[in-house]
Amino acid sequence: MKPSSKKNKTTFLPFILLLIQPIFMASNLAIARGAVPFVPPVSLGFWRWTLVFVFLLPFFYQPIRKNFKHLKSEFLKLLFLGFTGCCLCSIFPYIAGKTTTVLNMSLIYTSSSIFIVMLSTFFYKEKINFLQSIGFLLAFIGVLVVISNGKLSTFLNLNFVEGDIWILGAAISWALYSVYVLHWKSKFNLFTKFTLIAFFGSLSLFPFYLYEVFYLGDKFNLELIPILWITIAAISPGIIAFILYSKIQKYLGASITGFTLYLFVVYGAFYGIFFFNEELFVSHYLGGALVLLGVYFAKKT
Repeated sequence: MKPSSKKNKTTFLPFILLLIQPIFMASNLAIARGAVPFVPPVSLGFWRWTLVFVFLLPFFYQPIRKNFKHLKSEFLKLLFLGFTGCCLCSIFPYIAGKTTTVLNMSLIYTSSSIFIVMLSTFFYKEKINFLQSIGFLLAFIGVLVVISNGKLSTFLNLNFVEGDIWILGAAISWALYSVYVLHWKSKFNLFTKFTLIAFFGSLSLFPFYLYEVFYLGDKFNLELIPILWITIAAISPGIIAFILYSKIQKYLGASITGFTLYLFVVYGAFYGIFFFNEELFVSHYLGGALVLLGVYFAKKT
């Protein structure tokens, strides 16, 4: 008997999603570069996560209302996740996009998986084997190669590109978010929790938004292009990337889902080269190879 076409579609669909998901995930870096002339970084982050919450609330209002009693006990946890995963991971990349390239951002941001393992070891006493230690070292050297553009003088003169430091901060912040959300047992289901995290992300961004608008006087015009950038930021790297990642993890497991990180670099390079005319240098090849090799070893258990 021939296997049904429905079964084949079910088998291959997660792998198709595995190829597609990083397109949306890496689009956040392209947004960080492309939206710079139109929307200030904090405003972009604030309205992005506000829109995500507004889009999702009609679908998850009932679960939130039903479990509202748990909100009080999980308030600080949700606030921490909103601050690290939404607030800092919006402000840092969007500021980085002013001075660095999509290529650099994609390579440096990939190092977040290294920080995830390191933080898991520090906070939750997870053991590190020899290969993982080698992976940390390789990835660390790779990030340094990218940040320094392969020049020793960059370290000697402390002449770093500001955006590279900001995106490194975003990688660490994402690692903090990832480690905590992985070990936290919530009373809310996955998508309801994401809706609440989006709300607390917007809430934690609000004071910075007020500072940017009223103290710095950095505002954007309510025109089509700025609104379009904000909407794309909410839908593409916000909602679609999260939903696809969750589906892949459900069907393929955490290990295979980790391959999205390698494709993230590829798509990031595509965005940088074809949309922003960025150039690949030897430091990108060398640093990228070291980072990806380091991530591969770091995932070995």
